[in-house]
Amino acid sequence: MKLEKITTRPGRPYDDACGTAHALELVGERWALLVARELMLGPRRFSDLRASLPGLSANVLTQKLAGLEDSGVIRRRRLEPPAGVQVYELTDWGLELEEALKVLGRWAARSPRHDPTLPLSAVSLMLSLRTMYAPTPGVQDMTVAFELGGESYFARIEGGALTTGRGRPDPADVRLTSTPEAVAGAIYADRPLPDAAFEVGDRGVFETFAGLFTLPPKAPR
Repeated sequence: MKLEKITTRPGRPYDDACGTAHALELVGERWALLVARELMLGPRRFSDLRASLPGLSANVLTQKLAGLEDSGVIRRRRLEPPAGVQVYELTDWGLELEEALKVLGRWAARSPRHDPTLPLSAVSLMLSLRTMYAPTPGVQDMTVAFELGGESYFARIEGGALTTGRGRPDPADVRLTSTPEAVAGAIYADRPLPDAAFEVGDRGVFETFAGLFTLPPKAPR
């Protein structure tokens, strides 16, 4: 079996002093920015990243992780016992990519070709909530918990501010067990979730929550 050559060297440089050009040299190669996206909510194991990016082979993921580490965007470390596993995480500088991801995601959502019902990862769903949050005056405090693919996530609104992350909050006003694409479809495309998805809370509370996230208008052709 022929193995793909692994290299940490970036692609052909643009030889351009523009910061945007250098940014593309750092994270502009295929999959690189999506690997960084999957680390936005905290450290992940190699297997976690593979599961979240099913279209990415293990060989290419190894290559992208090495390149991002070489660029100073991510780092490797080993968790303390009893876990003792190796994980990847964004550096402080790498975490600054979130604002760029949010601006880029909001811009791309205006594309007539954007389909919010396509498959997406749980981290991508949580970041979309951060991106599309549009609070209304007097919005009520609430905590929505999500069980997505065997992992726990939450979105909390407190004092009008939104936070999202990994973990199982207790208590929660709404607790859902579903898939990221089903939840995204319910929030952004008015596709109803089945009653069985609601472990705690009711549909009315979730609909209030979903109404706080709005996709931008489509760009004219």
